Amino acid sequence: MLSFLRRSKMANMDVEEFIQQNRAVADEVETYRGYWESEKHWQPRREFILRNINDFEEPHMDQLLALSMVWANNVFMGCRYSTELLEKVREMAEGIEVEDAPVFKTRDEIMKKQQGR
Repeated sequence: MLSFLRRSKMANMDVEEFIQQNRAVADEVETYRGYWESEKHWQPRREFILRNINDFEEPHMDQLLALSMVWANNVFMGCRYSTELLEKVREMAEGIEVEDAPVFKTRDEIMKKQQGR
């Protein structure tokens, strides 16, 4: 099923246009949504998956899904990971716009602000 997707280039298409043209792939990607994911969290993660699905062969889909969760956890919950991993997922997510993404501060940033008073 995903071989058809590999023939088209996601980066040059709008996500909604891509979904309309690749309904079977879009339906499969929908099965990757966690029951806990709000629409606000799922839409950007779905876009992350769709933009990068061409780079992952079928046996490696779990890797793409894990990378999408790393990216979503970093963006929406402020989870921190190794510098190399964050650079990789940020590069993969380039161009994805997240509305109202929370801004997180480290403990050191908070302490520095407190000491500056």
